[in-house]
Amino acid sequence: MKKYEAVFILDIRKADDEAEGFSKEFAELVTSLGGVMGETIPMGRKQFTYEINRRKAGIYLDFFFELDPLKVIEIKDKYKLDPRVLRNLIIIDERPESPTTNIKLNLE
Repeated sequence: MKKYEAVFILDIRKADDEAEGFSKEFAELVTSLGGVMGETIPMGRKQFTYEINRRKAGIYLDFFFELDPLKVIEIKDKYKLDPRVLRNLIIIDERPESPTTNIKLNLE
């Protein structure tokens, strides 16, 4: 299984309760596909630089999870036609687990 990060922008008019229901639905989908749900970061409402589907703002959500790469395609297909989702992006999370503490700076 690989680690992934997914960012979703939801339509304010179609996402009830500040997208809390969407977060639960996404977590259930990942676990039903055999993955492990990590951290969920609700980033709140943000104004767009330009309109997306005649909307001027959206609700941003950031998810971290582990899943089989073939199952990620199922997630993309499920949310491709979802009317609540204005945009989504799923990428492989390649950040290190913890920062390295053995770095020494020579400031002479």
